[in-house]
This record gives sequence, C-alpha cells and structure tokens, in this order.
Amino acid sequence: MNNETSDAKILAVAGKGGVGKTSLAAAMVKLLVAEYPDQRILAIDADPAVGLSTALGVDVELTVDDIRKEVVANAEDGNTKAAIELLGEARYRIFDALVEKDGFSFIAIGRPEAAGCYCKINSYLKEVIGILAHNYDYIVIDGEAGIEQINRRVMEKVTHLMLITDSSKKGTQVVQTIKQVADELVMYDKVGVIANRLPNLEVREYMDLGDLPVLSYILSDASLAEYDLKGESIFYLSEDAAIVRGAREALVKIGIIEE
Repeated sequence: MNNETSDAKILAVAGKGGVGKTSLAAAMVKLLVAEYPDQRILAIDADPAVGLSTALGVDVELTVDDIRKEVVANAEDGNTKAAIELLGEARYRIFDALVEKDGFSFIAIGRPEAAGCYCKINSYLKEVIGILAHNYDYIVIDGEAGIEQINRRVMEKVTHLMLITDSSKKGTQVVQTIKQVADELVMYDKVGVIANRLPNLEVREYMDLGDLPVLSYILSDASLAEYDLKGESIFYLSEDAAIVRGAREALVKIGIIEE
C-alpha cells in the first residue's frame, strides 16, 4: 500500500523485542545527522520503555503521554473547562516535550494509551505530532513490537518501513507478520528487513524471510553490547562498528543515503 509523495522521509523501525531495534534506530539517526547536517532530523521514541533516549544520550523530562494524562486528569475531576483549555494548549505543549540536540530533535511518546473514552484526546495528540513531523526532513520512529501502534498513535503513514529480526525462527516470523499487517494498516513506499545480531553469516541460508528484501546482515557486536551495558550513546560508536556499518548499508539499499 503506497502513500502520496511527501517531502519528509519517515522511517519506522519495527520488529519483535530483543532484536536490537532501538540500537539500529539510534544508528540511523547518527548516520543521518552525519550525512545531512543541513537537514532537520527528528527521532520519535514510540516505545514505552523510552530506550531510544538512552541510545541517543537524551534526557527526557516530558513525554506526549504526560500531556495527555494532564488533560485526562482534569476531565476526570470534572474540570471540563480546564481540560478543554489544556487540550487547546496541547499543540504548544508538544514543543515543551521536544528536546533539541546537536543535529537532531527528539520527542518521546511515553506509555501506551490506556483503555477508556479519551479517543478524541488521543487522536488530537496524534494530529499534533503529525503537524510537528511536517517541520522535519527525516524522521526516525523507534516503535514497539508491531506496526499497529505506529499507525494508531504516531502517524498514519511512513515512507520507509525498516523491519528488524535476529536469526531466530520467531524473529523472522514476526517481521513477515508485521509486513502483512502493514499492508492492511499502514501506508508506506518501501520496505526491507535488517537481519541483526547474527552469530555468524552461515545462518543466512536457514533464515526464511519470505519475499522481504534484505537490506543488511549484521553480526553480533561486542562493542555495542558494552555500550548497552554502560548506557552510553550510540553517537560515540565508531563508524567501523558492525551496527553502524550495517545500518549504513541498509539506508543505502533503501535509498535514504547515497553510497
């Protein structure tokens, strides 16, 4: 399913948990900042764990969900007037949640939406994020395991769907399932899979990825594991690190950066 052409390149990173989605999303932001210093780049952390902030060295003080909860709390207290005023201010409050870093901006969505009758508030905030996204040239979204959340909570279309798997049967099944779901729910232009954390390159012949185009194969990286352990920013990783080289190869193959 394709979307209308848009100025912004929107990369959605998805896959099952534990395959290195967040590290790869951070590596993509690092590469885009280096490749396009004059472009406006936005990193959106749509995972409740807010792991992308650590991977990018960002301190998060306010999330979009914090703003939403404030509106909901006022509505539940019967303070409808205050809730309506807050909802009107949400468009501007979003900028309070935006963190400016050297070369890119960052925003965290926060916790998943709670069940309840706040659909108008949630959809309004999604619209606000959509408006915000139009101010950028490149947007990288680190999502939860699955694509529905990206469609429902952040924006209705992406340009590049980056699916991440490891060498496990479960991982390869999940990316194929996400692709099937995305064909129904998400408007996108290009899709590809990154095979990450491989114990060796021989496992490639056993991986069933259906008709998904493979963007890169990345071996397990001890230096990245050390960074994860210390909670250090991916920006300090060497250009020669396996994950950075693999992310670059993927971005070249899918047409985001030139070789």
